[in-house]
Amino acid sequence: MANHLTNTLHHRLPVLTSVNLSLFSISSVTSSCAFNCGPKYTEILNRGTGGYRTAKRRLVIGFGASFWAQFMSMAGNVGGKSFIASARQKGAIEQVLTNVEWPEQFPFKDEDFQRFDESPDTLFYEAPRFVTHIDDPAIAALTRYYSEVFPPINTPGVALLDMCSSWVSHFPAGYKQERVVGMGLNKKELERNPVLTEYIVQDLNVNPKLPFEDNSFDVITNVVSVDYLTKPIDVFKEMSRVLKTGGLAVISFSNRCFFTKAISIWTSTGDADHAMIVGAYFHYAGGFEPPQAVDISPNPGRSDPMYI
Repeated sequence: MANHLTNTLHHRLPVLTSVNLSLFSISSVTSSCAFNCGPKYTEILNRGTGGYRTAKRRLVIGFGASFWAQFMSMAGNVGGKSFIASARQKGAIEQVLTNVEWPEQFPFKDEDFQRFDESPDTLFYEAPRFVTHIDDPAIAALTRYYSEVFPPINTPGVALLDMCSSWVSHFPAGYKQERVVGMGLNKKELERNPVLTEYIVQDLNVNPKLPFEDNSFDVITNVVSVDYLTKPIDVFKEMSRVLKTGGLAVISFSNRCFFTKAISIWTSTGDADHAMIVGAYFHYAGGFEPPQAVDISPNPGRSDPMYI
């Protein structure tokens, strides 16, 4: 029987996000300094001393991406309709992870996790960016979702971990717990985040080991950053380890990203693929219930999409 989505997703019952992808153009550059990511891109913008310049996109796709395309093609019929072709329709993404027959082995190769810019992430994130990377309607949708699934405010013993965090976590207004830990790459941004009770500066692409005891957290969140992880299985195994039994993993993503830092398998694929890719991370990491996808896009086609 098909899995049915509920408002309450339990640990080892992750939350995924996929995105509507659009052709890159100068008009897509926003104050967030993040760009639309997608397989149609043939060039990117880089800021140099002379302003913006165009550069050839290095397409790095390993065998895994080719296999993935075939797998998605075979899996793409739900009730006789292709969910890949209809990914822009409201609710289509929610079908992607229903009754998936996963390959026996993790289908991606090392090349699929390469980026256009392989310089240290600590350099890229050295300067703080006090901006948001999704638009206001998408932020509001994510905050509403958090308000539905988070433990009540000030619940004794509850702890949250916000991975790939920054100066804002998009939690509901006034939300507090005794322990809210932020992990990110910029100390100044983390210092500004009002919901955090503590923070750790750590590059998960260098060291995916989470510096916490087993069963430490009730909720783990990651907002529009899963596409930057180059060692996702290691990170997701660590998430499973530090989550309490029954805890909740909420991975959200949209079509906004720093294109040069997103992994190749992400920038070379589309909406439904992204939900499947993150679903694969949960599946192959082990320790989680079957992943489910939730579409919380507030204004399809008019504002940034948002998936959980």
